[in-house]
Amino acid sequence: MTDILQFIAGLAGLIAGAELLVRGASRLALALGISPLVVGLTVVAFGTSAPEMAVSVGAVIAGRTDLALGNAVGSNIFNVLLILGLAALVAPLAVHVQVIRQEAPIMLGAAVLLIVLCLDGVIGGFDGALLCGLMLAYTAFLVRQARAQAPSTHDQYAASLPAAAARDWSSRRAVQLLMIVAGLALLVGGSDALVRAAVAFARVFGVSEVVIGLTIVAAGTSLPEVATSVTAALKGERDIAVGNVVGSCVFNLLAVVGLGALAAVASAQPGLPVPTAVLNFDLWVMLAVFLACLPVFMTGREIARWEGALFLAYYAAYVCYLILAANEHDALPVFSAAMLGFVLPLTIVTLVVVGLRERG
Repeated sequence: MTDILQFIAGLAGLIAGAELLVRGASRLALALGISPLVVGLTVVAFGTSAPEMAVSVGAVIAGRTDLALGNAVGSNIFNVLLILGLAALVAPLAVHVQVIRQEAPIMLGAAVLLIVLCLDGVIGGFDGALLCGLMLAYTAFLVRQARAQAPSTHDQYAASLPAAAARDWSSRRAVQLLMIVAGLALLVGGSDALVRAAVAFARVFGVSEVVIGLTIVAAGTSLPEVATSVTAALKGERDIAVGNVVGSCVFNLLAVVGLGALAAVASAQPGLPVPTAVLNFDLWVMLAVFLACLPVFMTGREIARWEGALFLAYYAAYVCYLILAANEHDALPVFSAAMLGFVLPLTIVTLVVVGLRERG
């Protein structure tokens, strides 16, 4: 009974937190003359990535350093495939030209840099400081860029909102900041309660610890992003929905991994060890997912519903692979051959054809 109540409370916290965060962030964007995309890339993305940071740093302090890197990489795969896929099913997501020209390449570059740093088997103190420094530089760049665009952005965004919305109770700056803070707190607390309840349910039904770790806990730290992006899509704040995911991925790659490495060094460890499975498989899956975003983003500058469904199908396939591999199931070779020999080539051909048709 306690687990059921915890599950309900966690779900309610996610829904209420996402509503407050999206409303507060969109109103703050209007008040400051900053585009919703930049707010999604910074305030919303960093806030909804708080669970990943808490889990990674906490795991390092507790001596479970393998979890820190896997959490960040797994969350990024979850963010792009499941969150963007789910949000696109709710409503096709318009992709801002800034995401195509600037944010997606930055996200891809951060992934390549992380892979290079992982090749020696450990992310040391210098690597962690480099990643954190790049995160600070990226944030400063976004803020400076937003200020330069502020006058025109303010007029454009203000015109898209009803006049009454600009004068309601949420138009005050203090109220907007309070909504953002309260929304983040509810999201973090709600996701924690929901994960705890889900783990308890899984154990009752006899699901193994390996499966729990690969699915419920990994996805649980990304529940704030799920709630925020889907709510933003429902409310028409589609720049926040896409910006939240892209910003969260960059934050996970640079800040979460970087702080985890610094925490490991501060705990008298050489750094974050790179698990062999992550280096040989998950990092490359993440890179492939990021590369797949480019043609999807560019086709009509939106993520269509069928593309969202494709993302969801690939996430289901990824989870199936992890479960089969963890249990060394006999079906693993057949499943892998089907994915590599048929599904992936068919998807690539489809995206290329759609891209060429859009250009034509």
